[in-house]
Amino acid sequence: MLRPPDLPLTTQAAEGLMRRRLSVVEVAAMVEAGIFAEDERFELIGGEIVPMSPKGIRHEVIKVSLNLFWSARLPSGIGLAQETTFRLSEDTFVEPDFVFFRRADGLKALSPATALLAVEVADTSLAYDLDRKTRIYAAAGVREVWVIEANSLQAHIRRAPGIDGYREQNTVPPDHTLHFAFAPALDLSLGELELV
Repeated sequence: MLRPPDLPLTTQAAEGLMRRRLSVVEVAAMVEAGIFAEDERFELIGGEIVPMSPKGIRHEVIKVSLNLFWSARLPSGIGLAQETTFRLSEDTFVEPDFVFFRRADGLKALSPATALLAVEVADTSLAYDLDRKTRIYAAAGVREVWVIEANSLQAHIRRAPGIDGYREQNTVPPDHTLHFAFAPALDLSLGELELV
């Protein structure tokens, strides 16, 4: 292990000081070299490593329940990746809970242009996911993002990306149906989701 065990994992740089910008390729090499622990959760935003919040049990219950529901109804031409490293640019990757894509494009070609929908399940990260993270997705050109509140089961739908965020923003209560434009078989009402 290259890292001393008592060295804190995070730091806050003093404002105004320059920081070294990392690329996705550099971070991938660091992971392969063992610089980061296998279970260490982070995203690369604008070249800076951002630690991710720990997941609560409610987050995991919703995520697993959604995975079971969608996997059982997935049309043959649609792929579903769970917690994949989604490269948005040369210096940014995120790890959404789900990304839908066309199987013809393949997971290897996953990009903002090929992603049909990214889904984030949020509990402790709700404010970040609804603000900064959706703006990151929008700036990259991801056509649609859903942020599902783990506690209330409200879904925040973001469509029509632009450089400053999504132009269409709707909140869907748990007793209303979420519609998939690319695969109606996946439509669901979160309030009726069978929780595991």
